[in-house]
Amino acid sequence: MRVIFMGTPDFAVPSLAALYETEEIICVVTQPDRPRGRGQSLKPSPVKIFAQEKNLPILQPQKIKSPESVAELKKFRADLIVVVAFGQILSQEILDLPKFGCVNVHASLLPKYRGAAPIEWCLINGEKITGVTTMQMNAGLDTGDILLAREVSIGENMILPELRDELMKIGAELLIETVKNIDKLTPIKQDDSLSNYAPMLKKDTGKIDWAKTAREIHNLVRGLYGGAFSFIGGEKFKIWRTKILDAKNLTAGEIKIADRKFLVGTGDGDLEILEIQAPNGKKIAAADYLNGHKIVAEKFD
Repeated sequence: MRVIFMGTPDFAVPSLAALYETEEIICVVTQPDRPRGRGQSLKPSPVKIFAQEKNLPILQPQKIKSPESVAELKKFRADLIVVVAFGQILSQEILDLPKFGCVNVHASLLPKYRGAAPIEWCLINGEKITGVTTMQMNAGLDTGDILLAREVSIGENMILPELRDELMKIGAELLIETVKNIDKLTPIKQDDSLSNYAPMLKKDTGKIDWAKTAREIHNLVRGLYGGAFSFIGGEKFKIWRTKILDAKNLTAGEIKIADRKFLVGTGDGDLEILEIQAPNGKKIAAADYLNGHKIVAEKFD
């Protein structure tokens, strides 16, 4: 089929790569280049990099719903539009363009975790099962009819990159199965009563409340992987990995260094910090950090 692919981050690349092997990619639509890194120079998205390597036509509209963008898309006369983490909402006019409509790959078991950050919120909320859903897109936010879905188990210590990698791979497989059978599948309407929302992450999402349970804090740390943080003596430390302990010897936020282990109390038990990042430093094993630094505070701020 003649397919327009819309996607931006690395999560979308395996799906694009799989489609490239099986269908005719007539255009790749991705977000405009963004400033990144210390120099804030403009960098292409991972999807654009792949498209350039394969010499595929590329569009990078500021607003996909603009009349100019819609007119450009019409020219391709696509059979199908595939959307994987594109980052812009499509208008009904665009949804109606292709013969087989628009198919989205979403990293949750819809209708659960609609929204921008389903993988992170599944981990933060301590889910044991998630998955990938392909759906026939409509004008709502992840509310279209379900085409196919596949479950993935979440281990209690699984971290964000591990789950994302698993869902990326399965998403690509499920997309190919969906596209191959697009004219045979029976769409299933979502049950809105079972839905919940996975909103975009904010800067303060990762601020640790040490009065919460050890499990809640552990889930926050693994769900944000580098985005959870707390303060020692007014300085911000990122917490990358933790381990739940059986002991309850410390009060919430209380710090104890013992046998080169960085221990901290929570609302219901103790945690060990396994990986930490000091201000202006790099991620490092907590034991290695303690070799060259002394923690003078008795508690996290």
